[in-house]
Amino acid sequence: MKAKEILLSENLVSVVMPAFNSEQYIGEAIESVIRQSYTNWELIVVDDFSADRTPEIVDYYLAQDRRIKFVRLEKNYGASKARNTAMDLASGKYIAFLDSDDIWLPEKLAAQISFMKREHVLFSCTSYRKVNRNGEDSGQVVRAREKLDYEGILKRCPGNSTVVYNAESLGKFTVPDIRKRNDYALWLQVIKKAKFLYGLDEPLASYRVRYNSLSSRKIPLVEYQWKVFRSIEKLPLAKSCYLILFLITRKLYYTARNLCRGTRP
Repeated sequence: MKAKEILLSENLVSVVMPAFNSEQYIGEAIESVIRQSYTNWELIVVDDFSADRTPEIVDYYLAQDRRIKFVRLEKNYGASKARNTAMDLASGKYIAFLDSDDIWLPEKLAAQISFMKREHVLFSCTSYRKVNRNGEDSGQVVRAREKLDYEGILKRCPGNSTVVYNAESLGKFTVPDIRKRNDYALWLQVIKKAKFLYGLDEPLASYRVRYNSLSSRKIPLVEYQWKVFRSIEKLPLAKSCYLILFLITRKLYYTARNLCRGTRP
């Protein structure tokens, strides 16, 4: 094998994309991967038994690009099972994550992999923009912190569709089997081994805010956040209560600030 081929093989990025009833958005998400200036990737789409046209849409792209892999689960398990299935199939040095309704900018992988290699980073995220269900910019940019440890991630979860980690160095992880906040629980596993999450402060992804989605229902999210703290992370009761109050207070602050600016939270 030639030196260039070896280099490309060593830097393969496996993109994990769970999907469920995503016919409205998944085409745009897949196209944002295809348009990456960094071409050495594989996209692993795992459909969690969708009842809409999601499989047909993925099949269309599957026929167009051999870098795309597709698995359909035999029943609806939830996002954690879909993520775990995709991660098990991943063969890249790096594993990246993209939700089926989010979008990457074309330079996202190139900038982030370059950053990780240059700075010897094992676990990274980027800033991202919030867009509405139609993909229109809300004017909000969520900035990536320069460096977070475990305690930092307990308070500030990175944008799921911005995360990349070095699987060659850190290995693979099992996403806890909970329907919501399973991505957050995954990052808490990764940080324990990586020690730090480094942020690239460039908005290289767009997070689609859908007000009828699982992630928009705040009370159940608090319940699952509590489950992560107490059942998965085994945090003390007092610390778990403090973290829940911290997250609620921060959410209220940003909601009030955005309303004053005339934007939706």
